[in-house]
Amino acid sequence: MAEKVLMIALSPTMEEGTIVSWSKQEGDKVDTGDTLCEVETDKAAMDYESTQEGTLLKIVRGEGSSAKVGETIAILGEEGEDIAALEEEIAQEASAGETAGGEAADGDSAAGEAAAAAEGASGAGSAAGAAKKGDRQRAEVPGSEAAADAGARDGAEAAQPGPATQTGAVAGGRVKASPLARKLAESRGIDISQVPGSGPDGRVVKADVEGFTPAAAPTGVAEAPGAGSGAAVAAQTGMVAAPPAEDRVVPVDRARQTIAGRLQESKNTAPHFYLKVGADVSSLMGARTRINKELGDKLSLNAFLIKVSAEALKRHPNVNASWQGDHILQYGSVDVGLAVEQPTGGLITPVVRNCGNRGVVDIDAELKELIGLARSGKLTPEQYTGATFTISNLGNFGIEEFTAIINPPASTILAVGGVKQEPVFDDGGNLTGAAPMMRLTLSCDHRVVDGAAGARFLNLLKQIVEEPMRALL
Repeated sequence: MAEKVLMIALSPTMEEGTIVSWSKQEGDKVDTGDTLCEVETDKAAMDYESTQEGTLLKIVRGEGSSAKVGETIAILGEEGEDIAALEEEIAQEASAGETAGGEAADGDSAAGEAAAAAEGASGAGSAAGAAKKGDRQRAEVPGSEAAADAGARDGAEAAQPGPATQTGAVAGGRVKASPLARKLAESRGIDISQVPGSGPDGRVVKADVEGFTPAAAPTGVAEAPGAGSGAAVAAQTGMVAAPPAEDRVVPVDRARQTIAGRLQESKNTAPHFYLKVGADVSSLMGARTRINKELGDKLSLNAFLIKVSAEALKRHPNVNASWQGDHILQYGSVDVGLAVEQPTGGLITPVVRNCGNRGVVDIDAELKELIGLARSGKLTPEQYTGATFTISNLGNFGIEEFTAIINPPASTILAVGGVKQEPVFDDGGNLTGAAPMMRLTLSCDHRVVDGAAGARFLNLLKQIVEEPMRALL
């Protein structure tokens, strides 16, 4: 018997997903565990593995289409099975959702299919992260999904081109257009109702927006008195001012909304205070140089920062902790997250687990792998949730010092600035030379970490950075 394939939550906070590509096509056999499609969540692009088996009879949501969790994206059943009744049911569900004020579903009514849901970001907010140990529940850190590759996501609409006989075909007072076309039009400041549609029933697709040229605005504006001479001089001298650039509307995707919601929640909920210190990194940088020469493979500075932070956290378990409302949870494992910018925009925080019991070489190897996955949008929820401590390093951008917002469930985050040569004085105030200094700023949740406790931790971290041998004590 034919069954609906529903969009499922592929990340802890996912409310809606966008289908990047289908791995199976209509008519293909599907077994349990097969990858049906790739779905872009609020964090990353992830494989949707089928929990059903049969023949893929109908793809309801094409590539580039969005669907909320629980909405139908495909139909599975026996080969040759009549699915007309099920298609009608799906179309009615989509129509009911539009009437109720949910995201509208456009589609080819003649075929009875519910097509792509209107573009929109899922509401950002807190959600339970992946549980790692017992009742250890962690809220998801602010991250980001890889942005959609717009150039490859309008195949479902472009597959059925038709003559552009209408301009902004309207159905029930709404212009019929694909979600991707709407987003592209919005980003370019184009009125979607003015774009001729070449899709089914005049539906506007991505190619229509890309090829659309808005009509030129009337230019019959009378010249102000006395402007003639100035305009003539400007024209003669070739110093005619260029017109100002037009305002640009940048759509907010799910990743950015998630980041905004999580950081706003953290800032508003956790009473932040900040501790700052400068550390001489001569010994740390020297040790890194020597190890890199021996290994022949460069270990990142971030790997060393993760290791020294983990050693300090092992000695201060009250900082490696989280506010749980009626109690404080001190974590047994030091799981350090590193804030990573994705090339397509947005942030995500891959997490290296159990750093207190691992060497810097081991940490560096996993960190490089996680960063590669983060930048390709392939991190799983287990790989980006539940950091007990976070590091944000902006030194490569020339930033000397900054403060960072705490990533829940952690109670602290370390902001790392760039290395800068600074004068060094002895206890008597005499200049003794210069040293490479790094500014470290610790943001603390005062509900968990008191000022003195945070100061002791940061002071120990400074000591280990300046004398890495202290990590052996």
